[in-house]
Amino acid sequence: MTKTLRRMWLFIVVLVLLAVLLGGRFYRYIYGNNVDLTKVESPYLYVPNGTTFSGLKKIIEDKGALKDIESFVWVAQKKGYNDNIKGGRYLLKQGMNNNQLINLLRSGRQEAINITFNNIRKPGQLASVVSAKLMADSAELVSLFSNDSLIRELGFTRETFLAMFIPNTYQMYWNTDAKAFVIRMKKEYDRFWSEDKRNKAKALGLSPVEVSILASIVDEETIMSDEKPVVAGLYINRLNKKIRLQADPTVKYALGDFTIQRVLSKDLEIDSPYNTYMYAGLPPGPIRIPSIVGINAVLNRKEHSYYYMCAKEDFSGYHNFAKTLAQHNINAARYRNELRKRGIRR
Repeated sequence: MTKTLRRMWLFIVVLVLLAVLLGGRFYRYIYGNNVDLTKVESPYLYVPNGTTFSGLKKIIEDKGALKDIESFVWVAQKKGYNDNIKGGRYLLKQGMNNNQLINLLRSGRQEAINITFNNIRKPGQLASVVSAKLMADSAELVSLFSNDSLIRELGFTRETFLAMFIPNTYQMYWNTDAKAFVIRMKKEYDRFWSEDKRNKAKALGLSPVEVSILASIVDEETIMSDEKPVVAGLYINRLNKKIRLQADPTVKYALGDFTIQRVLSKDLEIDSPYNTYMYAGLPPGPIRIPSIVGINAVLNRKEHSYYYMCAKEDFSGYHNFAKTLAQHNINAARYRNELRKRGIRR
């Protein structure tokens, strides 16, 4: 073999070795395990909407879940992912390679989150619960409750807007923003108010919103689910007879203090459309987000002849009901005596 031929073969061998080394390197870049979750608190990667590739790189670096960030960047660029970033909450898995990770992020295949809310009295409380689980900003959520244009578009007023939020558990994606959350709640509201429910409301002479307003009062009057239909029936009796509701929770709402245990005579003088001792009919809007149990209690109210109610003197959470004012005064006196014995002045 001539010297020239040997040099040629040596050159070919070197090229092959280089190709093998480079090929092996590129293979590891693409298919080698790169996700290591052993020192990571959570396997979820959160990518806000509108994140740039440099922003995503920082998020991943701060997460500390990748062995080699540069190999990820190289594969991302080769796959054109740096111009196709989708926000979301993504579940990382131990041992994922860059190809799998980029395919996941590029596809937008998020893990849904369960959002549960109940026992909500004010928009701020709802915003706090939702923003703790979603990307939606708490302040932006609260501001939507004064966005008259959006509220009108959805078919409500500022006073009735709370009625649109039906407390339940919903599956949503983490990158849902404030407006998208509200729009989703309108769809859930429309789904909840089926034709059957609307017909029941109509039979009572009420609109779905008016049912929700009354349900919010029922929910504040009693925490006892089995008593709610009785309370609902009582208030419907009063509405039908055009008797003022005289519901203590509406006075507490007007005063802005639900911690009050004892409503005083002076409290009844507060001039507010929510004071049902002063103004007849339903208040302008719900005094809280009504529960599904409360709404169903109104729609399926118990028919009876009660017009008066007073908390039981045993503080069991139940109420004494009465058909006449005379009987109610007896019940109320027993309850007031017990308040005095227990030293409850407010």
